[in-house]
Order: sequence, then structure tokens, then C-alpha cells
Amino acid sequence: MKLTFRRFDLRFKHTWLIASSLGEGGKDIYPAVFVELRDGDDVIGYGESAPSSRYKENVQTSLAFLERVEASRLSFDDVAGSMAYVESLSPGDFSPKGAINIALLDGAAKKARQPLHDYLGLKFAEDQHITTFTIGIDTPEKIRVKVAEAEEFPILKIKLGAPGDEENLAAVRDVAPKKLLRVDANEGWKTKEEALRRLEWLARDGHIEFVEQPMPAGSAPADFIWLKERSPLPLVADESYVSVADVALCAECFHGVNVKLCKTGGVTRGFEALTAAREAGLKTMLGCMTESSILTAAGMHLAELTNWLDLDGNLLINNDPFAGVTSVRGVMSFATATEPHGLRVTPRD
Repeated sequence: MKLTFRRFDLRFKHTWLIASSLGEGGKDIYPAVFVELRDGDDVIGYGESAPSSRYKENVQTSLAFLERVEASRLSFDDVAGSMAYVESLSPGDFSPKGAINIALLDGAAKKARQPLHDYLGLKFAEDQHITTFTIGIDTPEKIRVKVAEAEEFPILKIKLGAPGDEENLAAVRDVAPKKLLRVDANEGWKTKEEALRRLEWLARDGHIEFVEQPMPAGSAPADFIWLKERSPLPLVADESYVSVADVALCAECFHGVNVKLCKTGGVTRGFEALTAAREAGLKTMLGCMTESSILTAAGMHLAELTNWLDLDGNLLINNDPFAGVTSVRGVMSFATATEPHGLRVTPRD
């Protein structure tokens, strides 16, 4: 097996800002790491690390972890054994571990001549899975432009948790008065009382489906339980749900969870996190970081395990180097993919 990897700077279409990074300013690029695994039969598996500083990872830590991986210990024919080795290398580094996991599964499914969802025992129904399109924190003027550009998407997700929340929601409603919205506060409301005031304000809009992570993940569980009992809108855990280990607490504190492959450490752990949440009675969403079509496709293959999809990371950039995944009017599809197996993505020329 041969392992290669490289940094790649994903370029945002619009400067990106969310509540948890207000002090850092907006971003115009998002550094990612692409991984390729090639075996002796010339089967190539693709993977991607889109690390987040929220989880104490970045492109440098991803590259450093991948430098430690011995390609000879990896095999498309033994994904579980390969991952046992990878996971033994450090207690963290979930994003680069996920990149290896995705590349292994891509190659394994290609060798089995199956799309990844079939290889995992799942299905993918065309014309049924709709992703949100996310509007980041910005000035009201720029938010109006972004919402107008996203007219084709039936559901928007808006980032709140900043001082201008009311003006920004008003800007959305100037352009899309009754469009269904999902709200992500990204831990932006610091107390249960503030969060409840904001939730009651949002509920008056009448067209908001749920709110993600209203308070910091480190808040006392009793505060989340208090908020859940009083919230007029469903609450979805994001930063509070990193792995299966968090499922019992999240079942007490939230109505649903947002699983991201870069948080969990790849498709295998993402599958486990989604399944455990469903068994605990939680609704499930599959979310994303800023990412290329590699990670977006990997998430799409798990769509059967979700109630909601938020897989728009590849739509927020203008230099996606891979193809195979489309989202036309929000409907996610592999219909134009030229690769029938594995992740169903190919490098662009």
C-alpha cells in the first residue's frame, strides 16, 4: 500500500464567520488535507481531513499525524484491522484518522465493486435527501445578497450567536419571508437564561425548525436539561455530541444530534454515532465542516441513518478539486457521478 497526502486550501465564495470564531475574524480559506491510498492492484482510495480548531486540530497536526502512519499496516481487505492500528497512534487526531478511514472504505468498496452505501449495508435513494444551505454571520447587507444567491435551496441554515442576531435574521426575512430555517448558535449564548430568551424570540418567527448548540458544550448538564424542558423549539447537539460516548447525556439534554465525520473520526465511527443516537430516541443530522466533495460524498452514503442533512461544505467553496456529488435545488444526488463504486468521486481535470 502507498500512502500520499497533501495540504489544499479550500477557498470560500464569501468570507466565513461563525459565533465560536468571532474573535478570530472571518476566513477566506479553509486548509484541508487530501489523502490517497493506492494498493498493488492500483485501486485508489480517497480521504480528506478538514480539521477544526474547536477540537484542537489544524492542518499542521493533521499532516504530523499522517507522517506517523505506516502504509504497510493498512489494507483495503482489512479495514477494521487497519483502523485498530491507526487509532492506536494517538488518543485524538480524529480528523486525519477519519481521512484514513474514508480512504480505506473507498478502496474497499471499489474492490467489492459497490458504492459505499451498499458496502455498508445501506441504501441511497435519489431525489429524497435535501441539504440545507448555510448563511454565515455577516452584515445585514451581505446576508441579503447571500440569501438571494441561495434562492434555489428550500431550507437555509443561519449562523447566529453574535451581537447582530436580530438584524441578521431580519435581513434573511427581507429576502426569504417564509422559507424554512434551521439555526446554529455555535455555543454563542452563554447562559441558560440568555439561550431561553433567544429561543423564545426565534419561535415567534414561525418558520424555524430547530436550533443547534445554543450554549457552550461545557455548560452544566443541569442547565441543558433546564433549557430543554422550557425550549419552544427542538434543540440539536453539535459540539456536545462528539462520539458514541456522549449519547446518554445528549438524550437527556437535547432532542437531536449533529454528527460530523471529522468529529467522529470517519465513516465507521460516524455510522456508530448515528446508530447509537437513533437507538437512544434522538433525531439525527449529518453535518459537515468546510470541505470538498470527498467528505460530502462520504456523508451522503450515510443519509439513510439521518432525519436531516447539512452537507453543504462543498457548496460554500469555489475550488472543489473533486466531482461526483451534486445538490440541485438542495436535492443531493450521485446521478452525474462517473465513478460507480466507493465514494463515487473523481478528481477534476
